[in-house]
Amino acid sequence: MTLMPRQGDRHADRVLDVVRRGFHEEGNDLVTRSWSRCLNQYQLDPGRAREPVVIESAALQSRRNQHADVIECARYEMTTLYQQLADPESAVVLTDTDGVIVHMVSSPEFAAEVEPMGLHAGGMWGEAEAGTNGMGTCLAAAHPISVRREEHFFSQFTQLTCSAVPVLDPTGEIIAVLDVTSRSSLMQQHVLVLLGMTARMIENRLIDKRFSNAHPLHFHSRPEFVYTLHEGKLAVGEDGRILAANRSALFQLGLQSMDEIRSQRIDDLFQTSLEDILQRSLSSSFHPVVAYRAKAALRFFAVARRPASDAATPARVAGMGIVALDEAQGEGFRVPSRVSAGRGAPIIRTFKDARLVAHLDTARRVVARRTPVLLCGETGSGKEVFARAIHETSPHAEGAFVAVNCASLPETLIESELFGYKAGAFTGAQRSGRRGKILQADGGTLFLDEIADMPLELQARLLRVLDERQVTPLGTEETHPVDFQLVSASHRHLPSLVREGRFREDLYYRLAGIELDLPPLRDRSDKRELIQAVLADEGGSACRLGEEAERLLMAHPWPGNLRQLRHVLRTAAALADGKTITREHLPSLAARQAPSSLHAHAALPAAELTGAEANTASADAAPTVKLNPIQANERQVLLQMLEQHRWNVSNVAKALDVSRNTLYRKLHKLNIEISPPD
Repeated sequence: MTLMPRQGDRHADRVLDVVRRGFHEEGNDLVTRSWSRCLNQYQLDPGRAREPVVIESAALQSRRNQHADVIECARYEMTTLYQQLADPESAVVLTDTDGVIVHMVSSPEFAAEVEPMGLHAGGMWGEAEAGTNGMGTCLAAAHPISVRREEHFFSQFTQLTCSAVPVLDPTGEIIAVLDVTSRSSLMQQHVLVLLGMTARMIENRLIDKRFSNAHPLHFHSRPEFVYTLHEGKLAVGEDGRILAANRSALFQLGLQSMDEIRSQRIDDLFQTSLEDILQRSLSSSFHPVVAYRAKAALRFFAVARRPASDAATPARVAGMGIVALDEAQGEGFRVPSRVSAGRGAPIIRTFKDARLVAHLDTARRVVARRTPVLLCGETGSGKEVFARAIHETSPHAEGAFVAVNCASLPETLIESELFGYKAGAFTGAQRSGRRGKILQADGGTLFLDEIADMPLELQARLLRVLDERQVTPLGTEETHPVDFQLVSASHRHLPSLVREGRFREDLYYRLAGIELDLPPLRDRSDKRELIQAVLADEGGSACRLGEEAERLLMAHPWPGNLRQLRHVLRTAAALADGKTITREHLPSLAARQAPSSLHAHAALPAAELTGAEANTASADAAPTVKLNPIQANERQVLLQMLEQHRWNVSNVAKALDVSRNTLYRKLHKLNIEISPPD
């Protein structure tokens, strides 16, 4: 990647000429000042190839240990930024304050190309070692900067563009530099904006991590910006003193540095006390409440919460069986052993997929502050299992986990199931009345699965319950206060339903405090471990997979995800009867490769099935109830559509443009036996 000597000579001459003429050339003043430092202070030669400076592995590990909390806070955000950039010829880099790379995210191909230049973990990119470059010059200037191609000091780096921003610790000091290095020759303003946003997210995470025993206070002059990246954030001690503040907090309060705010009390900043704003935040279900600036006519909207450490201390988390591990080492997040998937279904107790590890860590942080969580993912991808894991790490872990599948309940029963009813509220009601699911979840977690299938009129009632934190059973005017952690899930794209007018926009934003996408089984990096774990649950520790069977399982696309995997391995364990599982024990996967009839397709374990193969086989059997010719023809059409969509009821319902409840009723009427999903 180095330039030809003649080009290098021209570049070196230009650097020397600009510095000699005293920066009169139009351009980036930060860059020309850096060139001057490199020549006069560091005695570097722009025309001479520079050998990369790399520290030893032991020294690198020592630096990583020293900055472990920063790396932990940055790791997920860096991966997200890399995915946003969608440029395979780029790298997202984190350096310490000496310019040493401590973490990097890139494609293997680009990483291999730039490794000889020292762009890898342990490489030193301070100005004294690498001349003018994004990371080193950002550190030297303490300012965001883009260094494009020929703006580098050394000619060997002039095919790269580096953009970098400083990352500040809670005291306002630079603790790291975040950089994007690529081959792009374009202006980097959009990259600098993304880098700045990512740096602020890292800084906010760092405040949470270093001040977990403090009360977090979120505020902004506009209520819609609370809980966003633009919010001001304070860490407040039990005595009301300010321990830390993010950049937005200082800016909104008209302060220049942490020195002006450190050790002040909350009532020095706002016309309120810590206890008052905590109480008002709780009463408003943690919607922003008004707080006026002390000694000024400025109005803010603020929310204060109890410390995150109150929700789950390290001892309590360890006691629940949760172990947070470094996904970079191939390990994951262990779910408490007492979690059950319900109805006898085996549970996947360990998440080793990096995305799931990061998602569970994110969920653990936000539910400690009672933020609602929306899980998105394909049918059968384990949303309920993941929701149970969230429950076990939440402040409501000692309460009940109450799951409601909004798609499997008849529309006429959803309201009574959710809100309950008093005795005699309607025909067929239980004599003693019934506590609804929301009341059952009081003190625990309410999990609303397939929330997209909730009728619009009930969405309005649910929204009112979420806003008021009170529920009124059917047939009564009595209200009952409720306190629960809300987790929702859907395999459908809710924003699209909002645009179509099929889902309330205000309810969507109330549910999606944070939205987490769960990867399908085919995309999970821990698929092999999952297969082994499910096999052990279904067949015992003695059950073994043959090589060909394992290859078949690993190559299968798994349209039914974990639910399908469970059925396939349950059948295989039964057929093998203690022997090694071979291809012959996986008839449904073999049938997929060579389908010969409708029955072969019907034998496929489908995403929507909850029973064994008997249910699918019965779908192809002759109906026991006599059907008229129109019904018989309708039944045949539905069977063909089920076959076409691999027995995924959700996809068939979508193709027919009907709700899953309607389709389930039609299937039952036509004697096509498919149980609702778990």
